[in-house]
Amino acid sequence: MKGSYLGELEELILLTVGVLFPDAYGVAVMDELKAQAGRSLNISAVHAVLTRLEEKGYVKSEMGQPTEERGGRRKRIFTLTAAGKNVLEESQALRNQLYAMIPKPAFEFKLT
Repeated sequence: MKGSYLGELEELILLTVGVLFPDAYGVAVMDELKAQAGRSLNISAVHAVLTRLEEKGYVKSEMGQPTEERGGRRKRIFTLTAAGKNVLEESQALRNQLYAMIPKPAFEFKLT
């Protein structure tokens, strides 16, 4: 498995693959990221990240069945792997730990 560092966009796309289970494919991921996170990405950027996540062992892919709406073409469907689930859990735990360490006065703002 290649490196365990997970960038912000990789994390968002990995989370989105989980959200879309069992129908996570490039365009669906791109559309869901726009809807949920307000992130507009082009399809080639999404595919580049999905490929990178697969190389790292965080997702696996297989070709789906041909569909009429795609003119008989098949979609590459992505699913989380155990390593992908683990890296998301580690990321969430770290974020929660750091968030919990912020002293309450750091969040007390005065409106001016």
